[in-house]
Amino acid sequence: MSEYPNPEDDQEEAPAPLPLPLDAWHREKGGRMVEFAGYLMPVQYEGIIAEHLWTRESAGLFDVSHMGQLEVSGEGAAQALEALLPGDISALKAGRLRYSLLLGEDGGILDDLMVTNRGGEYYLIVNGATKWDDIGHLREQLPDEITLNHLDEQGLLALQGPKAAEALGRLGLEPAFPGMPRLEELKFMQAAPFFWQGRPLGVSRSGYTGEDGFEISVRADDIVALAEALVEQPEVKPIGLGARDSLRLEAGLPLYGHDITVDTTPGEADLGFAISKRRRTEMGFPGARRILSEMALGPRRMRVGLALEGRMAAREGAEVFSGDERVGVVTSGGFSPSLQRPIAMAYVETAHAAEGCALSLDVRGKRLDAKVVPMPFVPHRYHR
Repeated sequence: MSEYPNPEDDQEEAPAPLPLPLDAWHREKGGRMVEFAGYLMPVQYEGIIAEHLWTRESAGLFDVSHMGQLEVSGEGAAQALEALLPGDISALKAGRLRYSLLLGEDGGILDDLMVTNRGGEYYLIVNGATKWDDIGHLREQLPDEITLNHLDEQGLLALQGPKAAEALGRLGLEPAFPGMPRLEELKFMQAAPFFWQGRPLGVSRSGYTGEDGFEISVRADDIVALAEALVEQPEVKPIGLGARDSLRLEAGLPLYGHDITVDTTPGEADLGFAISKRRRTEMGFPGARRILSEMALGPRRMRVGLALEGRMAAREGAEVFSGDERVGVVTSGGFSPSLQRPIAMAYVETAHAAEGCALSLDVRGKRLDAKVVPMPFVPHRYHR
């Protein structure tokens, strides 16, 4: 017996992935389940390419209940959030939502998220892989008089695609209060509460595919009934994680933990639009001096889109070259079903980030020609 302890003896086993409220429903529909962000989730049903194209042409139903749904309330809640986020939360009107960033003291991105003004209360959707860290950070940083609730009894569905409004409209949702907009009146980045067969729903016209669509917060007890009612519509099919990733890549939308991390800043990530004009002047958010200085002078590297020659795709980690000089790294990549060609996102040195710049990627020892192209790769079709 060794006198030295085995370091693995004291290591805790990783917790088993958790099921989502729709777990059995996914399996009944033929979903192939994989672990993602600590949960078991469907990666595909009939195939990633078929599901991707169906969403672009019709309407896809995504289960995104792994994401964190939080509620921030109390007097001064908007100002408290502005101490942590760079957006103009105070100017956000009731029923409107905004993309924002949770920032570290050095200006690094802790997470990206959506904030909705629900009429004095602020509803946040954060990434599933970071939600526990986000909750801990918010609890530590928010003043004692501000209340943070984790809405862990809520599920979340996303209905995405050009026929999403038609399909959801057929369910007969009713505004929760007099004077609230009807479903068809919602435009991109607007939200409202509804009732469906007496069940409360929080609906926003938003999503992560570049298409028109909705995100629907629903009680976990009601989510099976809602999902079943939606897929009964001829326009709607259940869609897995695989197509969700290829759709958001075509839309040029970053994935936290890959295209943005704590080691990237808003300027590098080309997310400067999330810092509102007032906040740029008044500052007061974490890392403000570094972020604004970097945006004024230009970051040393930039997130860019790449169009690759040929049919071979480059994946995360592939190195980017200008001639024999390494100038960057791919953070997301794959074959675009819509464009029928490989595309990628990468961080490259700013000198090589201009549109049309010729580069090459090292994929398993083979050099693939590529050039910098604008994002999104596929035009957004939001309902404005």
